[in-house]
Amino acid sequence: MRKIYFDHAATTPTDESVAKAMIEYMTTKFGNPSSVHAFGREVRKEVTEAREAVADLIGAANSNEIFFTSGGSESDNFALKGIAFANQRRGNHIITSQIEHHAVLHTCQWLEKHGFEVTYLPVDEYGMVRLEDVKAAITEKTILISIMFANNEVGTIEPIKEIGAIAKEKGIYFHTDAVQAVANVPIHVQEMNIDLLSLSGHKFYGPKGIGALYIRRGVKIEAVQMGGAQERNLRAGTENVPAIVGLGIAARNAKRDLEEKAARLASLRDKLIQGIQEKITNVKLNGHPTKRLPGNVNLSFRFIEGEALLLNLDMKGIAASSGSACTSGSLDPSHVLLALGLTHETAHGSLRITLGKMNTEEDIDYTLEVLPEIVNRLRSMSMLCEENSEGLMKK
Repeated sequence: MRKIYFDHAATTPTDESVAKAMIEYMTTKFGNPSSVHAFGREVRKEVTEAREAVADLIGAANSNEIFFTSGGSESDNFALKGIAFANQRRGNHIITSQIEHHAVLHTCQWLEKHGFEVTYLPVDEYGMVRLEDVKAAITEKTILISIMFANNEVGTIEPIKEIGAIAKEKGIYFHTDAVQAVANVPIHVQEMNIDLLSLSGHKFYGPKGIGALYIRRGVKIEAVQMGGAQERNLRAGTENVPAIVGLGIAARNAKRDLEEKAARLASLRDKLIQGIQEKITNVKLNGHPTKRLPGNVNLSFRFIEGEALLLNLDMKGIAASSGSACTSGSLDPSHVLLALGLTHETAHGSLRITLGKMNTEEDIDYTLEVLPEIVNRLRSMSMLCEENSEGLMKK
């Protein structure tokens, strides 16, 4: 049986070049980079080079603007809490969107319990934040705008440069959760007026447990994790050298391959979307039709449950998801799809396929062969399908 991995938004396999380098820094090059002796100096050099590679990937002006963390969730927490508490004398208002990752939404909810006010902007039917809503939400107390670069479920790419320009004009810090966007679309933090950016290594063939927060020089932010003086006194804890080295290699690989990879995945994505829409009725594409991540396909199939669809695909050797991996155990429909205006029934029938560099034309062809059969079989057993038999005949 074929085995096809279509869940790259959840995680990617660690690249062989990354894993090979990491082993060396777990065994022979094991020094603590804070140590002054030769063992420490040897690895400190590699940490510096990894920082430079990450800075280069996102267009940062200086590698000292890159702060290593344990991943995207910590970076989001660091950005929101660090900015909020460092600037609360200026104001206590934060603007975000309704479709953010829970690392942002739950942090905002926590901040609300600690005296901060948060505006959760709605999105249009494609998951796009409206610029006029951003402008209208700004008050004299607004200190931070946090809008994700690209949505992790539906793949919609937000108007980041335009939002950054609005924030800059008003003297407000702008943070973007770019966990899904980094290494998939071009990013230049200076040109896009981004003050803080979160990224995670395991989303672009690096190791799990390592990420980074870009903090533009001059941004007023407080440390969230206390202890030693690592990461220029802003993120305590002995550096995870093997993972940092791995992140650096993954960043260099991503910079080198970005253009070719994006074009190839977009082509596979479009073939899959077109094929599904031609072969299956009552299916809806979620997210923006063109302004979306190159490897993201999110569809809702009426009259069936997404979990049943996933299980049947898995039995055919296809690994996909119904939404964010962080909420896959929840029975509640996706907050992202509901924000786009989908009904609970339609949202429950969603499927997220996220492509990666290992996927091929043959994978797409096989999926287009087995998916219609699965959908038809599940619909034939569905009570919802029987109740809506007339609607099922309509495209």
